[in-house]
Amino acid sequence: MGRLEELRINAYLSEVARGYHNNAFVAQNLFPTIYSEKEKIDIFEFNKEAFNLYDTERAIRANSNVISPQGFKKHTTTLTEHDLSYPIDYREEQEAEKVKLQIHATNVVTEGLQLKHEKACADLVQNPANYSTDNKILLSGKSCFNWSTSDPQGIVDDAKDKISAKIAQDPNTMVIGQEAWKLLRRHPQLKSLISDNQNKLVTLNLLKEIFEVENIFIGKSIFADKDGKFVRIWQDNIVLAYVPNLGSSRTEYDPSFAYTVRKKDALQIDEYQKEGNKVKYIRATDIYTPFLVGAEAGYLISGVNDPNYDPKEDVPPTQTTTKKEESNG
Repeated sequence: MGRLEELRINAYLSEVARGYHNNAFVAQNLFPTIYSEKEKIDIFEFNKEAFNLYDTERAIRANSNVISPQGFKKHTTTLTEHDLSYPIDYREEQEAEKVKLQIHATNVVTEGLQLKHEKACADLVQNPANYSTDNKILLSGKSCFNWSTSDPQGIVDDAKDKISAKIAQDPNTMVIGQEAWKLLRRHPQLKSLISDNQNKLVTLNLLKEIFEVENIFIGKSIFADKDGKFVRIWQDNIVLAYVPNLGSSRTEYDPSFAYTVRKKDALQIDEYQKEGNKVKYIRATDIYTPFLVGAEAGYLISGVNDPNYDPKEDVPPTQTTTKKEESNG
């Protein structure tokens, strides 16, 4: 194969990688991508000033309305390179259709990079240390959502109020861990809002209406730990955040809960050889770093699942009322 043909295939595989998406990955909804021409970048951490509503009306001959700057934190950092390779033996290549085998390898290494990104973002937003005291809650006992007497709607409403009090914007994005979602879709309080709820589960669309949050995503992705055990990336928690819907016009100057800063056109697929040219490697390379830039625009609800839950002690409110009425009668 000539050098020109190899370049064409690598360019084609790079486009395959850029178009690849696993629906189980949801981090990009909390960490939308902004692109940088350089690896060395300035990151801005947003405060209330970025979200303030200002008095802009001016009377004739009156002075202009001047903002009193509160300042913001800015620090310079360098983006991180990530790469992953997939080996193809020359005998495998002879038995398979060349380009299709390379597409398979491209998808595998691209998935690996995306999984790494998902884990890095989830670790940031699920760490209580990254939030102020007002922007997090750790549920315990019967406030946890596996208890039928708990109040998930009230807890989410309180979280929304905390965010809007900080940034004058309601959160528009929510990521729910799979274990938390299993509890919410069966929760008596939420099911009571469905007619004939005996045999129904809460749907994602209904949850958007109940919580009044525009974008809700379920974190289902899994990784294998160092012992080979499968672990869910998104734990039994809920993350609420304000993420502006700006599309391709988004820049690092737009206030948001979080961003992934990615070097422009950094995602590339190439191939190289080792071991006497009998094994070639399809390699994916990307350069990015996720940043939590506006923690005041987010809220963490953790400990949704009570490990000490006892179904024998879990009496729904209606049953409690009935028992009291029977004892009074």
